[in-house]
Amino acid sequence: MSPAPRLSALVVVHDEEARLAACLDRLRFADELVVVLDRCTDRSGEIARDYGARLIEGAWEREGGRRNAGINACTGDWILEVDADEHVPAALAEEIRATIAASRFDWHEIPVDNYIGTRRVRHGWGASFGKAAYPGLFRNGVKTWGDQRLHPSLSWRGRKGPMLRQRLDHYVDRNISDMIRRLDAYSSARARDLRERGETWGSMPANLRRMVSRFFKCYVRRGGWREGGYGFLVATCAALYPVLSHLKAKLEKE
Repeated sequence: MSPAPRLSALVVVHDEEARLAACLDRLRFADELVVVLDRCTDRSGEIARDYGARLIEGAWEREGGRRNAGINACTGDWILEVDADEHVPAALAEEIRATIAASRFDWHEIPVDNYIGTRRVRHGWGASFGKAAYPGLFRNGVKTWGDQRLHPSLSWRGRKGPMLRQRLDHYVDRNISDMIRRLDAYSSARARDLRERGETWGSMPANLRRMVSRFFKCYVRRGGWREGGYGFLVATCAALYPVLSHLKAKLEKE
């Protein structure tokens, strides 16, 4: 009988001492913990050491670079990639173990339950402002992140398998103010990427059309209306993201 595949759990953090322990505590089922410390000045490193994690320390300007550094440091046959504000429930951990033991594929998406504070908001996410699912479970060597600052592109080698059934818990925003601050940070990072490439993400009329289509996609097609005011807020932020990114890239210098 061949040995069971080894699983590496990867977490990339920047000053996450308030949330890191809860995340790592739910990753004890993995064979290896790898934590990337990106310019951390708090106790994140100390907390990760307490959980026996292997630390990769450095300073990366771009999201893709620091995530690739973490992937390259993993030694397991499979890699589970999560963020510090995400928790792996026991049922999902069990399904992950069963999947890597039997899968004939190379990567799988994991469905996500997003929380704003204590409120679970399941419907309406997407359009660059949230994830309803993500490709977080993959064989070592098949996934490479692009060089963008925000929402970097992905390159894959191998075959995509079916989505897992159990859900990851993602505590994406503490409150509505946190959501608005995230929109500001996301659009600023996107604007820097656009300026570097000499782009502004199209014309203002094109972005206004994009704003309408994104709101419709999130609020109507993806069921944001089911979430009441929270669904309206998610759809509004998703709609504003390209317009704000365009205006920042065009009107600001840095």
